[in-house]
Amino acid sequence: MKICVYGASKEDIDSIYIEKSYEFGALLAKNGHTMVFGGGCTGLMGAAARGVMDNSGKITGIAPKYFDMPGVLIKDYGNIIFTETINERKNLLIKEADAFVILPGGIGTFDEFFVTLVMKQLGEINKPIALYSINGYYDALEELINKAEKGGFVSERVKKLYGIFTRADKIFDYIKIQSEQK
Repeated sequence: MKICVYGASKEDIDSIYIEKSYEFGALLAKNGHTMVFGGGCTGLMGAAARGVMDNSGKITGIAPKYFDMPGVLIKDYGNIIFTETINERKNLLIKEADAFVILPGGIGTFDEFFVTLVMKQLGEINKPIALYSINGYYDALEELINKAEKGGFVSERVKKLYGIFTRADKIFDYIKIQSEQK
């Protein structure tokens, strides 16, 4: 299965996020999956990719051509597909993936999560989406979505379109179950 991994590209973050992302990548490879991601060699994207590669897994990076500069992309391993724009990149990531895992990240990661979630809500895709809440990272997001639901802005159905997990192994169980229910 091809699992798209969204996550931070920043390096100067607490090491727990780097360590858990690396462990997630290792588990992804050990479970026989391919990682599809933005191609970055830094931050949580890079850590997850190294976890995959160090465990003989496969990666496919998808990045806009303007990211093709030293220290930005993992080019020595796997396959890099270049796009013209960030929107083309997002669309191709969504098309290529069988499932999505969202590691902690900033506005780019939030955007990727919400674009994917909206597409699932509208029926354009039917693929598992899992948030990996390392160190409680996505607790506030869960609180926001619950508040939006209580206020009538989000239906209860939307909350069933994704899962939030604090353990990587549970993510793979969820993806398997969700994929079988398609």
